[in-house]
Amino acid sequence: MIDLSKITYHIIVVDENGKQYDIRNYIENLGWEENENEMSVRTSFTVRNDKTAKGRLSTLIKPGCFIGVFVTIGESTSKEVARGYVTSWNPSLQNNGNRLKCTCYDELYNLQKSQDNLYFSSGIGTQSAINSILDNWEIPMDQYKGPNVTHGKLKYNNKYLSDIILELLDDAVKKGAEKCIVRASEGKTSILPRGSNQTIYVFQAENTKSVSENRSIASLVTRVKVIGQADDEGNSSVEATLNGLTQYGVRQRIYTRGSDESLEDAKSAAQEILDKDGTIKKELSVQSPGIPFIRKGDLVYLMVGTASDYYYVKGIRHDASSYSMTMDLEVAKQEMVKEGETETKREYHVGDVVNFHGGTHYFSSYPGAKGYSASAGKAKITQKDGSGKAHPWHLIHEDNNSNVYGWVDDGTFD
Repeated sequence: MIDLSKITYHIIVVDENGKQYDIRNYIENLGWEENENEMSVRTSFTVRNDKTAKGRLSTLIKPGCFIGVFVTIGESTSKEVARGYVTSWNPSLQNNGNRLKCTCYDELYNLQKSQDNLYFSSGIGTQSAINSILDNWEIPMDQYKGPNVTHGKLKYNNKYLSDIILELLDDAVKKGAEKCIVRASEGKTSILPRGSNQTIYVFQAENTKSVSENRSIASLVTRVKVIGQADDEGNSSVEATLNGLTQYGVRQRIYTRGSDESLEDAKSAAQEILDKDGTIKKELSVQSPGIPFIRKGDLVYLMVGTASDYYYVKGIRHDASSYSMTMDLEVAKQEMVKEGETETKREYHVGDVVNFHGGTHYFSSYPGAKGYSASAGKAKITQKDGSGKAHPWHLIHEDNNSNVYGWVDDGTFD
């Protein structure tokens, strides 16, 4: 458990001569963020541009200088939570003194700002294609736990390199792979599945400042047509049609089957489009005390009213000055009902009162846990383990008809 009252932040600056300076005593504002459509971490800070033994800070901190943001909790060793290179340098003189404001981006910023023409022959694997881009730009890889599916022929003209990488990962998802994120840490890049963090932080009403929920069908896709290759006259035939939530109207997307792609692969890719864009989007924005180690792509658990569920962090903004953060969240599991289905699978949440069918309740959610017989009756869900354990639900009986008080299996209540 993190004691937020013992958190301190500081910035290390490396000047153009390679000398390091700790400027923690000059910081007035500090924050860093990871946005949904950006790969690079953006760090911003404002410092008093005071005179030092080496001159004003604006003579030490210049465009291109390295900065690292570190956090210390109590007596623990400092840990880097963000880094970057100064891209925006803005000294100013006002009546109340001199200030220096800087914006910095990490190593992945070069990929966001660089275009290239690339060609990958049919049969290239996701990992090989991404590694070739990172190698060419001399960005070291830390962990690659992403997909390695086989792609068809790919050609990119005047395309930003960050977009190429994201499109490769998106194409892998359409072929059945997990959705992954790209992020840098301590100068190295990792490709990781969403929700791969080992520590899952839980946010309850008492440690959450505000929650704003939004459900939208604005970008809903309800039908995907698979189109074949054009003939000599430029005509293309419809080879498959996949329907989703057409009760909201027909909102159609076209998927063109590649020349070396089978129809089954194309239909699988079309289904992935429905799986991704054919759901009612449930998104939340949560403001809470700042936990500096949470990053975009992490899995968190929210226990606030009807929002009790697991969520992926789509974007996050850390404000070290106010010791707070704002997370943009996307529910980790969204059910989609296809056209023609008459029933939906109910989603259960912590706090729901359910009808326990009777059976076995266990001491823990882990496989092999010791269990005992429990009688049927009303019970409340008090915990939910979404990490794939054998007995994922914790129930406590609501009346004397049942004695359930422990972990139970899926399907043992309704």
